[in-house]
Formats: sequence, structure tokens, C-alpha cells
Amino acid sequence: MSRVYNFSAGPAVLPEEVLKEAANEMLDYRGSGMSVMEMSHRSSSFETIIRNAERDLRTLLEIPEDYEVLFLQGGASLQFSMIPMNLMKQRKADYIVTGQWAKKAWKEAEKYGEARVIASSEDRTFSYIPDVSDLPVSEDADYIYICENNTIYGTKFHKLPDTKGKPLVADVSSCFLSEPADITQYGIMYGGVQKNIGPAGVTIVIIRKDLISDDVLSGTPTMMRYKIHTDAKSLYNTPPAYGIYICGKVFRWLLDLGGLPEIQKRNQTKAALLYEYLDNSRLFSGTVKKKDRSLMNVPFVTGKKELDEKFIAEAEKEGLVNLRGHRSVGGMRASIYNAMPYAGVEKLVTFLERFEKENG
Repeated sequence: MSRVYNFSAGPAVLPEEVLKEAANEMLDYRGSGMSVMEMSHRSSSFETIIRNAERDLRTLLEIPEDYEVLFLQGGASLQFSMIPMNLMKQRKADYIVTGQWAKKAWKEAEKYGEARVIASSEDRTFSYIPDVSDLPVSEDADYIYICENNTIYGTKFHKLPDTKGKPLVADVSSCFLSEPADITQYGIMYGGVQKNIGPAGVTIVIIRKDLISDDVLSGTPTMMRYKIHTDAKSLYNTPPAYGIYICGKVFRWLLDLGGLPEIQKRNQTKAALLYEYLDNSRLFSGTVKKKDRSLMNVPFVTGKKELDEKFIAEAEKEGLVNLRGHRSVGGMRASIYNAMPYAGVEKLVTFLERFEKENG
């Protein structure tokens, strides 16, 4: 069976070069006589894997020395709790709610203190990013929280909010390493890797060192303390070793391409091709305000549920899979992450054109 073009929002497409390299090393990783899946996380071989992964990630994002890089577990959802447990010193935090994941993070934070929504786009089904240039930031807020790219709704913060000096905490799960970023604008940047970097099971947290301390909320479990993991260099317990190994290969793949400026150009070209078609289509339409569109997740609809279902079924027969929109919104969604080749988007647009001629 030939490979399909996988437009899943996550777990998602990985670079073929990375998969082939990992396949070649499956039974014997570089003369060790075993797979990385079988390797002790305390071995010198794995120590090299995780340190090289951190080094390459630091290079890609130009991460300053006053930030720690952690390879953790639990997905973005565990961070919804871990962040307030570690950062809510004054028991107050401000949230910008631009989708279901930010809303879930806010609801979780309410368990630990006063979590205020200072901006939201829920009034128009999260189809835009609200004005964040002059927010009513709480004077005693411990941090400001955003989900930078909204996978379900296809929106993206193209300009970060003015936090008025408060640390910015950003869930970047679905735009991680899709473009250059200034790490110094964040207190914490974190994300699950299963959308744009690696297999499910790894969560990367990039955290400014001054936010790491033993001063956490009473009752915070040991495994939920950032300091425990920084002191142990992400090896407090058995980490998701194979996932970290694949992430490291993706970091190297990106560096070999030319880094984040180059992948950003590729992503912009792919997204422009798809958005241009949708903007001129008489059958299909995008659902996001143009200035807030994501480069990674492109939702679209026909306006008729039965026609959407027909499109999804026929697309799958063409090898264009996982185009169904999130269950909460319906329609279609094409997730065109870093590893999605231009040819995949090109084939999707060609099919869209044909479907429109036959059904428009």
C-alpha cells in the first residue's frame, strides 16, 4: 500500500526521511545491539540522544541560557494543572480564551485560584483572535495564558498580547517549530509534540529559570513540580524515550532544511495555495477571519452536512485522509504541518476543484 496524505490534526504526519532513518535503526541503534525502545534511559546511548535533542532544539529556537528545556509526559492537558500549581503564587491568573483548549486550561486553573478571562472570541464560535493590544491585566496576576494556535478553529496569534510585564504562558502544541519565535517574550512555551514534532507521548516545556522554584501550591505532587524535572534533567523517572528519540531526528531534519525561517517559507507557500482556492471557491468556504488564519490548521465547509460527508468519503478514496473537522464543529479541516509536503496540498486543491465541478 502506498502512503496516503495524512491531514490529521494529531497524531499527525512525520517526515518520511525521519521514519526511514528510524526504521533502519529499529533493531540495532548505532551498534548498541538493541532498539531505542529497549534501551535504558540511564544508558550513555540515551543520554547522548536526549542531550543532542535539547541542543538542536535550543539551536532551532535560539533558546537563551536562562531558560530550561524539559521533556515531560501527560500532554498539554497535564500542563493545564501543572502551570497554576507552580506559578500561582498570588492565586491569580489571567486567561485569553480563543478555543476549547484554552477554555479547558482556564477551567482547570479555577481549581487553584482566581482565573479571570480577560479576552475571548467565544461570541463568534472562536473564529477570530480578539484585540490583545491593551488588555485589562490584573495587577497581581501571576501570569497571562494563551493557546497560540487553535487546532480546532484554525486561528493563530500573529501578534502576542501585551502582558504588561506579566509572564506569558503559551500552549504552542499545533504551531511548535512552524516559524521562528522570540523565546524571551514567553515565561513558558510548551506543547505536546504529536502535531508537529513527533509521536504522541512527549510534552516539551521551555521555561524561564526564575519561574522554577520549590515555592509551589501546597499539595502539589512531586511529579508536578518543574524543579524536580529540571534538577533531574528530564530524567526523574523513565521518560518517553522513543518519542524523544524521534523528536531529536525531527529537530535535525529541520536544521538540515535551513531551520525555522526555511520551514516558515514552506508553510506559508502551502497555506497560501489552499487559502487562495477557498477564497475563490463558490462551494467551499473558510471559517476564520483572514487576518487570524493559522498556517497549520485550515477548517472549511460546504454549508451542507451531507455534502461535507460526501467530500470526506470521496477524498479518502483519493488517499487524502483525516479531513473530517473536529467533532465539536463539524465540516472539514486540513492540518498541513511541517511534514506535509507541498504535493499533498496540491493534490488536495486539485481534488477540491474536481469535487466543486461535480457538485457545485
